[in-house]
Amino acid sequence: MSQELVLAFLFTLLAGLATGIGSFLAFFAKTTNTKFLSFSLGFSAGVMIYVSMIDIFFKAQEALISELGEIGGNWVTVISFFAGMILIGVIDRFIPKYSNPHELKKIEDMKEPKRVLKDPDLMKMGVFTALAIGIHNFPEGIATFVSTIQDPTLGLAIAIAIAIHNIPEGIAVSVPIYYATESKKKAFKYSFLSGLAEPVGALVAFLVLMPFLSDMMFGIIFAAVAGIMVFISLDELLPAAKKYDEAHLSIYGVISGMALMAVSLLLFM
Repeated sequence: MSQELVLAFLFTLLAGLATGIGSFLAFFAKTTNTKFLSFSLGFSAGVMIYVSMIDIFFKAQEALISELGEIGGNWVTVISFFAGMILIGVIDRFIPKYSNPHELKKIEDMKEPKRVLKDPDLMKMGVFTALAIGIHNFPEGIATFVSTIQDPTLGLAIAIAIAIHNIPEGIAVSVPIYYATESKKKAFKYSFLSGLAEPVGALVAFLVLMPFLSDMMFGIIFAAVAGIMVFISLDELLPAAKKYDEAHLSIYGVISGMALMAVSLLLFM
């Protein structure tokens, strides 16, 4: 197995298991550092938007133009970009609102009185939230895997950005399950398992897509990945960042993420 493949699976695994970090924080921290989360989620969105629009989109366009010519390549790039957005939008549309993985939770929510515990409806909500996060994480795993195969530096940046936004998702799984069971072990287990969808996505990409990974297939997938990441940033990360804290801090995070990504791309040209 090549070094790029090993890194691709490693980055995807680490990004997915960041949900477990969120669960861990929920048990051992006394309060939610909302300022840190707001800045970090904005930072993650900045990285994703910049790398999608400045790097990934144009790499996809270049590959498709070389295969289909200028007109055909440009059209397929744009269609694939919006197809990625539609894919993640459809996934989002069919997840019940009460189990939305981006319904914000705080560590303080773990400190509620005992009377709210042992609630089967909360257990159901927690399990559905874990499932919803798993569904969301699947295409993110493909994105991290394919990006790392093409460029390990790019893959690492995407993995870090995804890992940051997986942390509050881990809290979102842990809180209702802990309510329902009084078991930190169960809450952590479901949170941990929800993150495994990322390496599963990488495995599917390896088994299904790799045998057909021509320049044209790569271009289509890469353009779709760009669309997926822009959608996630605009629909999930930025709204979450603003809800955790004031808007200015999240925007500072966006700008910082873009600036860091811009400098890193220039250094590794």
